[in-house]
Amino acid sequence: MIGTIRRECLDWIIPLSEENLRQTLKAWVTHYNRGRPHTALGPGVPDPPANSRVPLSTSRHRLDDFRSVHAKAILCGLHHEYSLACV
Repeated sequence: MIGTIRRECLDWIIPLSEENLRQTLKAWVTHYNRGRPHTALGPGVPDPPANSRVPLSTSRHRLDDFRSVHAKAILCGLHHEYSLACV
């Protein structure tokens, strides 16, 4: 875990204070545990959440006309989390 934190986060960010380091690590750990796909989930994209309002697509390679991909920047753009949404 320590090596992953260093490679994916701390090698790219210079903490300015202990509080800044704590905030950075808190944001990264949240992203690591929730927003990042893990190899334990197997190949492919995980299923959408059960409460998702976005209907399932008929193709795994094309988005329907009423869908778009939204990106959420994590740690000022160091990482991104992507989600499907209806337009």
